[in-house]
Amino acid sequence: MSTHPKEGGESVRLTFQILEELFGRHVSDTLSVRLWDGSLWPDQRVRPVTLVLRHPGALRAMFAGGTELDLSEAYLYDDFDVEGSIESVFDLAAVLADRTSGWRKKLALFALLRRLSRARNSRVGGREPAHLRGKEHSVQRDREAVRYHYDVSNDFYGLFLDNRMVYSCAYFTTPEVDLDSAQTAKLDLICRKLRLKPGQRLLDIGCGWGGLALYAAQNYGVDATGITLSSRQVEYAARTIAEAGMAARCRVQPLDYREVSEERPFDALVSVGMFEHVGQRMLPGYFEKAARLLKRGGVFLNHGIACRATDIFGLGPSFSNNYVFPDGELVPINGTLRAAERAGFEVRDVESLREHYALTLRHWVRRLEAGHEKALRHVDEVTYRVWRLYMSGSAHGFGSRRLNVYQTLLALPHENGVCGLPLTRADWYSGS
Repeated sequence: MSTHPKEGGESVRLTFQILEELFGRHVSDTLSVRLWDGSLWPDQRVRPVTLVLRHPGALRAMFAGGTELDLSEAYLYDDFDVEGSIESVFDLAAVLADRTSGWRKKLALFALLRRLSRARNSRVGGREPAHLRGKEHSVQRDREAVRYHYDVSNDFYGLFLDNRMVYSCAYFTTPEVDLDSAQTAKLDLICRKLRLKPGQRLLDIGCGWGGLALYAAQNYGVDATGITLSSRQVEYAARTIAEAGMAARCRVQPLDYREVSEERPFDALVSVGMFEHVGQRMLPGYFEKAARLLKRGGVFLNHGIACRATDIFGLGPSFSNNYVFPDGELVPINGTLRAAERAGFEVRDVESLREHYALTLRHWVRRLEAGHEKALRHVDEVTYRVWRLYMSGSAHGFGSRRLNVYQTLLALPHENGVCGLPLTRADWYSGS
């Protein structure tokens, strides 16, 4: 039985009724709800996760609009909070969908929600939604989109990333491996997949804070060029490269991939975690440009997140497009491979690192939450909540198979078909 609400609270009694309609007994072992007056639902038993409703209109702010964005903004602006793992809350999505399926249930729920207070916390202040200008996926608009996400604060990112500031999926030999070691292992795996050799020229498309480019220059003797649209990343990378004494063989430039000169092709290309910004209709041009930047006999490792080909995306504005990755698009892996082949590439290897990304994101979330107070020295509370929500939701997406991430090795063979790659992948894992 639910704990009885305190006396004098019609809003409390109505909130309890709505919670019963929304969740029933499906949260008995995982979630409890604490109301603004201290009342608890469904009972007094301690559970791993507590949903905290800040005021009498909280459920209305969360659910009356019926969109993902409404629910997300209710969290961002503290109409409600989550104590414990936000990732586990995403498991309730299926419960909510089932218990609100059908128009009769939806109308009944909406009628209850409308009886709650219309009050909600102000949506003004803190991180604003993205407002991009110009043609979608033009160079200038992509620059705005990238800077919206990445030019937040290097110090903020440093709170949850590893010591190389690598903002992409790590590579774990076991779940117990620490984040710094797993990210170093990922960088080394990429270099081995590319089979880098001293003196080769490497282009890192969307290089972030320069961790991979610097690692490849230091450990594989290549001449590495990284490109990014983030001014904060360029500043950080230039300082790190100079401090390492590698400026002669490593550099990061503020360029879009479409702006890179084709005059002198590279021996190898790599793109890690940038592909999601390209856009589906731009894939042919992306791979065609990569083919022109690469020498015959060279290889291109494209590392990116993918959605499932069977998924149907919901209508309405999304949290990610408004607050996280404006204009970002996920493409099924079959669409990526098709575009790469049409540009002249040969697909030589495709590896899923789905479980690795779930582990990586959980590391990031734990580190971010542990550094909450420090984070507020660099960003506002809304920005902190954007990253806590998006990384927790992404961890759930990879853990539940809704999302995947693939490393695809593409070769550009000579005209006679000779590729120059060994017959097996043994060297990738032997380290030779």
